[in-house]
Amino acid sequence: ALATLLFVVAAGGAAFAVWYFGRDLPDYTALQNYEPAVMTRVHASDGALLGEFARERRLFLPIQAVPRMVINAFISAEDKNFWTHRGVDPEGLARAVWNNIRYYGQRRPEGASTITQQVAKNFLLTNETSLTRKIREALVALRMEQTFSKERILELYLNDVYLGSINGTQAYGLAAAALL
Repeated sequence: ALATLLFVVAAGGAAFAVWYFGRDLPDYTALQNYEPAVMTRVHASDGALLGEFARERRLFLPIQAVPRMVINAFISAEDKNFWTHRGVDPEGLARAVWNNIRYYGQRRPEGASTITQQVAKNFLLTNETSLTRKIREALVALRMEQTFSKERILELYLNDVYLGSINGTQAYGLAAAALL
């Protein structure tokens, strides 16, 4: 009876938390038709590039054009369980929490965001560091995984991720970084 009562209280608390943090989430379905602002490139009549104009160096690359080895490298580095989780990786979350407790103050805290969570944060949420934002990020990621294919989520990520800068020119996405 006590176990049943604890289960009901825990389920009620979880349902309240999902309602409370999920009541004003951004509309993630707008990402279905996402088209990033890309650079304007000016070419001479012989095809030579004369100049590029943009606030952010960005070119869109369809997921079908990304080599499998590059996809595998990003997944290996960022989210090894990407193909199997549903937006939030319980194993990665548990590992990050354990390591952050174990190495508290000794090294930089370990993150637990999946690629889907990073897309949710980068496109729809803020960069604030708070538990509230992490919960909202997880809720959006869970909903995104129900709506979008893994390939679409990965395509959004690979075209938006910041990949460095040279001489003040910032590259967002694989194609722009390849041209730096």
